[in-house]
Amino acid sequence: MNDLNMLAIATRIAEALERLAPPPPARIGLDGADAFVWHPDPEHLQPVPVVARVDFDLLLGIERPKSLLLDNTMRFAAGYPANNAMLWGARGTGKSSLVKAVHAAANARMPGSLALIEIHRADIATLDGLLSQLRGAKRRCLIFCDDLSFEREDADYKALKSVLDGGIEGRPDNVLFYATSNRRHLMPRDMIENERAVAINPSEAAEEKISLSDRFGLWIGFHNIDQDTYFAMVVAYAANFGLVISEAELLAEAKEWTMTRGARSGRVAWQFIQDLAGRLGTTVT
Repeated sequence: MNDLNMLAIATRIAEALERLAPPPPARIGLDGADAFVWHPDPEHLQPVPVVARVDFDLLLGIERPKSLLLDNTMRFAAGYPANNAMLWGARGTGKSSLVKAVHAAANARMPGSLALIEIHRADIATLDGLLSQLRGAKRRCLIFCDDLSFEREDADYKALKSVLDGGIEGRPDNVLFYATSNRRHLMPRDMIENERAVAINPSEAAEEKISLSDRFGLWIGFHNIDQDTYFAMVVAYAANFGLVISEAELLAEAKEWTMTRGARSGRVAWQFIQDLAGRLGTTVT
């Protein structure tokens, strides 16, 4: 067999292998929307045309968290250094609502400056792939994980620690990570206590478990609200959506609603307004 025949055979083999190989992943785009959901298999960002959110000014009773997170976000949108943020605390107190509202407020002040990218808790292990896609992109991105926590034997927290700050490449300059959790250290207390009980060096074992939360430079706590704050939320919602009802009747029904739910929170106030608007035949948009 001469050299020309061998070259032709080698060429056909190379072409066949190229056809069998999967195509290189397409670079994800950040145009056409301000919010996206990350899907890792296959890797792509699903645009979200309309984000389910509450207006920034309607989030009452959390003035300090609002100020802290908006200031941090605006610095980031303007191209200055900012911190990853952990919003932790009681259920229904407005943590995830604040992230979405702050994103909208920042884009209202600086149109198109920020893309909000939601990553599901189950996909945290693929976060490094998302960061690789976003590295070098012109647009600044807030990666948002709602209700982030880890259970016993869950090793994903190590992957998250690495990509937030500790990886060799580091976090891209155009990316911030915002997360919400009901747990301050993202893990159940019994998990941390168990590590102390069985480890050779209990303090080092505990440090390993809680060091993930240290990767967030900004910690913002959320706490249960009192009745006056709850009433203020209800009144503001009713006025914003034009619900025709006297204030006395509104507050009486709102109080009864909390008694049936056994709690007062921003979520409970919003659920009451949804119920009231439905009974009044009014849409809430």
